[in-house]
Amino acid sequence: MTILVAGGSVVSPAGVTRADVLVDGETIAAVLAPGSVALGADLGADADRVIDATGKYVLPGAVDCHTHMELPFGGTFASDTFETGTRAAAWGGTTTIVDFAVQRHGERVQDGLAAWHAKADGQCAVDYAFHQIIGGVDDESLAAMDELVAEGITSVKLFMAYPGVFLSDDGQILRAMQTAARNGAMIMMHAENGTAIDVLVAQALTRGDTAPVWHGLTRPWQTEAEATARAITLAELTGAPLYIVHMAAKQAAAEVAAARDAGQNVFGETCPQYLYLSLEEQLAAPGFEGAKWVCSTPLRARAEGHQEALWSYLRTNDLSVVSTDHCPFCFKEQKELGVGDFSKIPNGIGSVEHRLDLIYQGVVDGRISLERWVELCAATPARMFGLYPRKGVVAVGSDADLVVYDPAGHTSIGVDKTHHMNMDYSAWEGFEVDGHVDTVLSRGTVLIEDGKYLGRKGHGRYLRRGLSQYLV
Repeated sequence: MTILVAGGSVVSPAGVTRADVLVDGETIAAVLAPGSVALGADLGADADRVIDATGKYVLPGAVDCHTHMELPFGGTFASDTFETGTRAAAWGGTTTIVDFAVQRHGERVQDGLAAWHAKADGQCAVDYAFHQIIGGVDDESLAAMDELVAEGITSVKLFMAYPGVFLSDDGQILRAMQTAARNGAMIMMHAENGTAIDVLVAQALTRGDTAPVWHGLTRPWQTEAEATARAITLAELTGAPLYIVHMAAKQAAAEVAAARDAGQNVFGETCPQYLYLSLEEQLAAPGFEGAKWVCSTPLRARAEGHQEALWSYLRTNDLSVVSTDHCPFCFKEQKELGVGDFSKIPNGIGSVEHRLDLIYQGVVDGRISLERWVELCAATPARMFGLYPRKGVVAVGSDADLVVYDPAGHTSIGVDKTHHMNMDYSAWEGFEVDGHVDTVLSRGTVLIEDGKYLGRKGHGRYLRRGLSQYLV
């Protein structure tokens, strides 16, 4: 089947160009000036169907390189399955996710990866790939890192937080980084000083400080900045590339900026919650309501200027990617596990459906450019994790993952409005966005059109990834 997306403005990191996009089967066959006659044929007349994008933007499908579908955490599981989570992603213009397979101490890396393949196989509405969490760094798991790279899983996540569950000590991190420096894998780091945090948590509970806001107050910015600086130092020592996930504190982002200025292969990621939400307004909500916004790293105080600083670091490319860290839990029965003890609240926010819209609002508000929006949400994550140019660009030969975005449209976010995630509340309830995802294609198949979901589970394919294109 051929589809012509006609009359729109194609957006890339390099600029905005009026163009028609011809889709043939699963790939992009041509990107031409509007009304072009190519190969002796009138594209509009000969295409099987035409999608009118006049007055709208045509984007590459967004790539969310940090999601956690069905993640076990705190005695429960993330509420989105690969089926429900990828369907919600499609509604929001995200056509590729990179989720995290999990290995804990004492488990085999290969077994953890096999478990995640089993969860996702035949369930996804959009294409998907995996990173690998290594929670037990030892000789066996280090050897497995070479196998992972050979199998197209070219990034490994380590934790400096969660002692007894995922935490790796500095010696383990050093060994993993030495392996990555040799085989080209990207080290992803959850950078918080977990042992210090555990002391602060225990002290708060002993005092009787049990409300959700204490989740943030016992994970102060210093614990993020210190761990970030330590991870950067270990990466410098070993020569390993380093990608710091879900950055929330301006002081931690400053460490990344300094390392990049010094020429180090260090990259930073932030998420919509750290750009818009705050400790005072959400996490400190009355009663137990703040549990809805418990995530790690935590929301930071707006009075300290973290949110504005992160937007600035996005403009300067000291922060390179906006992902979601999508890890949703229902308020009833899941978040409520922490009533009377904030440390038992499952950590996570659901955002996979809303990232493209929320970051577009940054364009409307003059915080970033239109080109930077596409770079942060599609092109850079695809390049960072070895998916480009198959993903992340509107170009001949690329997968026909396309979003027709209406800048004159409007999106009201809420559980009874635009909400398709498997959650009983929205962390973004009441947010208004001056733009709208109109049509979404994944590999030439229309998933979203006219306010209707036309996709199906099983459409999404597993993607083997190459090495990061920022390192080769």
